[in-house]
Amino acid sequence: MITEKTPLAELPRVSLTHAKKLEKLSIYTVKDLLMHFPSRYEDFATVYPIAEISADMNATIIGEISNVKTNHIYKRHLTITSATISDASGSLPLIWFNQSFIEKSLAEGKKYRVSGKVIYNEKSGLHFSAPNIEREERLPTSTGRLVPTYPETAGITSKWLRWQIAMLMEKAVLPDETLPYKILSELSLPTIKTALKLIHFPKTMDEATYAHKRFIFEEMLILQLITLRTRAQLMREKSQPIPLDEKLIQKFVVSLPFVPTDAQRKCAFQILTDMSKQTPMNRLLNGDVGAGKTLVAAIAALQCASAGHQVAILAPTEILARQHFSTLLTLFEKYNFSIGLLTGAYKMHGTHPALAQDITRPRILDQIKKGEIQIIVGTHAIIQEDVKFKDLALIIIDEQHRFGVAQRAKLSQKSIESNDGNKRSVPHFLTMTATPIPRTFALALFGDLHVSILDEKPLQRKEIKTSIATPDKRDFVYAFIKKEIAAGRQAYIILPLVEESDALKDIKAATEEYESLSHTVFTDYTLGLMHGRLKAKEKERLMTDFKNKKVDILISTSVVEVGVDVPNATVMIIENAERFGLSQLHQFRGRIGRGAHQSYCFLFSEQFYSQRLKALERFTDGFKLAEIDLKLRGPGEFLGSQQSGLPDGAMQNISNIKLVNLTRKYAKEILISDPLFKKHPQLHDTVDRYYTNIHME
Repeated sequence: MITEKTPLAELPRVSLTHAKKLEKLSIYTVKDLLMHFPSRYEDFATVYPIAEISADMNATIIGEISNVKTNHIYKRHLTITSATISDASGSLPLIWFNQSFIEKSLAEGKKYRVSGKVIYNEKSGLHFSAPNIEREERLPTSTGRLVPTYPETAGITSKWLRWQIAMLMEKAVLPDETLPYKILSELSLPTIKTALKLIHFPKTMDEATYAHKRFIFEEMLILQLITLRTRAQLMREKSQPIPLDEKLIQKFVVSLPFVPTDAQRKCAFQILTDMSKQTPMNRLLNGDVGAGKTLVAAIAALQCASAGHQVAILAPTEILARQHFSTLLTLFEKYNFSIGLLTGAYKMHGTHPALAQDITRPRILDQIKKGEIQIIVGTHAIIQEDVKFKDLALIIIDEQHRFGVAQRAKLSQKSIESNDGNKRSVPHFLTMTATPIPRTFALALFGDLHVSILDEKPLQRKEIKTSIATPDKRDFVYAFIKKEIAAGRQAYIILPLVEESDALKDIKAATEEYESLSHTVFTDYTLGLMHGRLKAKEKERLMTDFKNKKVDILISTSVVEVGVDVPNATVMIIENAERFGLSQLHQFRGRIGRGAHQSYCFLFSEQFYSQRLKALERFTDGFKLAEIDLKLRGPGEFLGSQQSGLPDGAMQNISNIKLVNLTRKYAKEILISDPLFKKHPQLHDTVDRYYTNIHME
């Protein structure tokens, strides 16, 4: 018996080859296939007489098929299958390229329904090019109706998907209801079975919209249930209270060579207050580029380590882990606790106070387990099975690397397994993000997660002067870079890398740009080339050389490390700036302007009147730019659905405050009346499935 949980490979007309290809679309079971929704619809509902057909129409005709044949053009490795369709008003050719199997599926003298695009050219005249075709007596799936088009992959077409989904619906293989019937009734939403029929095979666009609304509501409700349940679980846990030592913090702040901003003081106080409670802290520190998140995190680490507990600080990359480690060594040089560096790619790991002594991995693991190292900085290597803590009380996560819920759970478990005699204690959590999030958006996205916002920059920072540069200004900009280098400065040249599929092409382009500039414009300077295919050690060496002024100009694809601090770099060129989102451009720009010297950013683009580029030229406030970016691109592109793991419907509507509040209201009602989902098993399964994929922190 086929159910919603049946693997697709077990369906009678799905081969193992098809099942493997479907995995690329994250489709594994019958339910996954039914929940794979159309991205758009083609309107082929109107049937036209052939006499009324004209070029560039999307049309459907019904007629008799004749003259079916296939010609092979061997020199061009091409097959052309053609046929003629006729009705009472006339006839029209049908043409398919490299689809010779079509010939076997057509029976001359039989009536067919044909839908597609009408094309005109001098050779073939007016004709249908690669139309969908079905026998007239068949129920329409790909012709004569609103025809859904789906996200596809190699070997899996929308036509094949429509065929499979239609067969499942004919057999009434539909999933059980996930939403409580009370909600469906109060909001006049369709049941899941009705909604699936309407979303895959609607008669009108109103029906498709009606179905979409139901699934958007469901996805947002799931998000709210996960957010509130996570918060409720955390509130039931106990953590080690770390009392606020005001004298310790004041002495540390006074010793700094600069004055912290009011925003840094406020955020640090919020965090230290949370840490002093028995309820685990769960706070997001949201700050603009250069707003000083590291100092705030360091204050929290200082309080925790000075109280005798351990701190784990997770960074997204090897380079940033080493930078955080180096920064903390400097800040805590006069304090009597040890700092360790733990990463996956390095055999040796430095510790403090014995700065000159690098030690092996087994030795540092032993020191962590015994509690001899209070602050452990590292990458995902920190959550490996062989890492054991004695007394882990605080976890600080640099959110750039998108640690998921499952990985966070591993860290919590490590705290529970600590040798501190307190088996029920979980750590305090502080997550940092360098992507400024508008306040209303943060509220919608993070629910009851506490948010601290660093909305000031240090006083000593100069604003970066940003200009849109058209191609005719290139010689001027190159001359400007030479002038800055002559004054002892350095520069970045950023080349676009938008999708992973473009990686090899863009790396080739970056390499060609590097070779060209090295041998023409900047022959007297040292250039470096950074891209995603470099090994971690190569990136480390290159960034170290750049930081130590051994490289004058760093040419990089968009993998240039966010957060790496090179105060001497004062100029940045961003090529094809129109290919990047506003927030991403702001992140790139944040690599400069980190020292005492004036910095300059040039956005090369032919789109001189681009709203995004004009906004970047005008504003340097990341929160203001984030609000503009949210309006221009929508929440899906703004946050990045591939990175967040959020379901598409929730992602696209995450800034819809009315919907957020409505779903939160119902989520609270469900959790109060049925906290274990005993009355809602389908809802429970859906929540659990999304829970492992969504990155809430």
